[in-house]
Amino acid sequence: MSEEKKEPWLNYLAMTTIIFAICATLSTFKGGAYSTKSVISQAQASDQWAYFQAKSIRESMYRIQKDNLELQMKMIKADSADTYQKYEEALKKADENITRYGKEKEEIQKEAKNLETKRDDAQGHGRPFGIAVIFLQVAILLSSVSALFKRRPIWYLAIPVGCVGIIYFINGFFMFF
Repeated sequence: MSEEKKEPWLNYLAMTTIIFAICATLSTFKGGAYSTKSVISQAQASDQWAYFQAKSIRESMYRIQKDNLELQMKMIKADSADTYQKYEEALKKADENITRYGKEKEEIQKEAKNLETKRDDAQGHGRPFGIAVIFLQVAILLSSVSALFKRRPIWYLAIPVGCVGIIYFINGFFMFF
């Protein structure tokens, strides 16, 4: 039995295919991780905005209460000082609550915007990984066809396609474009 002589370029083809496959696998994992991070950050930001809205409603309730108390105070007779003092205390408490809710809303808004920034960052990193997977899969396909039919020109086509995938893969980490 005579063994068929293996062409040397097939070793390089196998090596480039392995590199493309490794990069595609890592791109899939990193893209998935960034996608998950994006979804979680979006959910957390939505929760914060709902919390912000709840605080806004409470703040509005105290503003309405304050306005109501101020109106009632104007209607009280001068001779009922005790009642007037109770209204003043209630008015002061409503004012304190309005101030407190305003401060809490600022903190909540800041946290929600921070989470939205994290979401946007994760989405920005996730896109290049997704594009990298596409190019790398096409390069793997072309390399496989090249090996199957032992056609070097097809492999020459796979190399630049795979390189584009690797560039997107690296871009997913560093975001240089």
